[in-house]
Amino acid sequence: MENQEPKLEESPQDEAPDQEPEQKKLKISTEGDEPASSAAVSGKSGGAERRPPKYKRRKVAIVFAFCGVGYQGMQKNPGAKTIEGELEEALFHAGAVPEADRNKPRQYEWARSARTDKGVSAVGQVVSGRFYVDPPGFVERLNSNLPDQIRVFGFKRVAPSFSSKKFCDRRRYVYLIPVFALDPCSHSEAEMARSDSGYEYVKCVECCEKGYKIPLGVFGKESVDDDGKSSEVQSDISSNNCGALKVETLSSNGEKTLNPDSEEEMTKSESKFCYGEKEMERFNRILSYYVGSHNFHNFTTRTKAADPAANRYILSFNANTVITLGGKDFVKCEVVGQSFMLHQIRKMIGLAVAVMRNYAPESVIQTAFKKDVRIVVPMAPEVGLYLDECFFTSYNKRFKVSHEEVSMEEYKEVAEEFKWKHVYSHIGSAEEKDGIVAIWLHSLNERNYPDLRVAEHKPDEVIVYKKIDAASEEKINEEEAAVKENANGAGELLLVSKVNDETSEEKNMEEGDRVEEKATE
Repeated sequence: MENQEPKLEESPQDEAPDQEPEQKKLKISTEGDEPASSAAVSGKSGGAERRPPKYKRRKVAIVFAFCGVGYQGMQKNPGAKTIEGELEEALFHAGAVPEADRNKPRQYEWARSARTDKGVSAVGQVVSGRFYVDPPGFVERLNSNLPDQIRVFGFKRVAPSFSSKKFCDRRRYVYLIPVFALDPCSHSEAEMARSDSGYEYVKCVECCEKGYKIPLGVFGKESVDDDGKSSEVQSDISSNNCGALKVETLSSNGEKTLNPDSEEEMTKSESKFCYGEKEMERFNRILSYYVGSHNFHNFTTRTKAADPAANRYILSFNANTVITLGGKDFVKCEVVGQSFMLHQIRKMIGLAVAVMRNYAPESVIQTAFKKDVRIVVPMAPEVGLYLDECFFTSYNKRFKVSHEEVSMEEYKEVAEEFKWKHVYSHIGSAEEKDGIVAIWLHSLNERNYPDLRVAEHKPDEVIVYKKIDAASEEKINEEEAAVKENANGAGELLLVSKVNDETSEEKNMEEGDRVEEKATE
């Protein structure tokens, strides 16, 4: 009996080694075997939960494109329809983000290479984060949960420390500007013509033929007649130094008549403006003023000149290509820089067009870089701007052995197809249907942008545009104050002073900023 007892005790021990391998197989079983394994586990453990296949989160960079029409920009904002909002929801429904991390981008280390304004598109946008990209078919799952105007091209496995924002060396943006926008005689800003009987309303024939509706206030501040009725501000038709303006006037009986003084000039203006070598050389010269490191405080909003963030470096800016969209020629303006501020590119294009159309001298661009000068710079419409590509040169060089290259090289063909199908088609149709750029050109005048002539002042004068109150204790050697009206109709004092000390310049600007904030309150 004593010899049999050990045998009875050893029987469970002998079975244990046979059961352990079976349990390990159950843990790594395939999806097809999962129900059986779950039943076995629940039978033994008393109702354990079914375990899905275990996938690891991967740090990846996602390359995609979008057409910005109908969206309030790239960055997610509460209550606004944004590109990020669409993409985050697609990631969740594709299984890349768990329920616990939904609407919590910090949990999966979300980062974007660039932010875009409302209505701005992108062809080479890159975002990064830690996502569940397995099983295969991640890109297809994402695109099935996205609208047609947002397409994911692919993704790349990246280093754990990768951030699409911090590791992006350069960004290249493209702005498509219609060729006619560079013609000083096309869509002139003047809406009143002087005649023997006074002023007559002038209609832009080009806008009327297309049926474009120019919103109220585009031309500038309205004036009030003697009888108390509001009327458009009176101005000369040659304010942009173009004597070949094609116009028609409305007589008192409502009949359309051509301006007899401009019939000869009209014949000259019939010839189509061409973006030839001479025009290209001049426009590239204007754009070259932006190249280099400058203070762009006048080309953005809510950024003061003393803020280090106002200093940006532009690597190149050129306009050497012309493409045709919907029967209209567009100049392709390409700008490459390390980073850009809000509205910076659109304001750079706006001022360059103003200079090209002779509304401002070329020197106004260099004047706008000065810290002690505040200028209201025109901003071009958002429809022609798109992010073309983001560059990760330093990262690719550093991790070229261990990780794939993050670039658009692999997606060039599909990106070009998306560009023509969605981005270019929208830009061409928007201009043909709504005349967005044509209407914007009518706002380029001295009433809306009186600061564009500041470069005509003497070099030794420092131009400071501030609202100064009577209690200000600034000490200025020579000053001359003149009241002027800005584009919004608010009264403003134009202070022209000679300042030799840089310290006193900064004090004057700080004092003016404090006074301006109090005045707005």
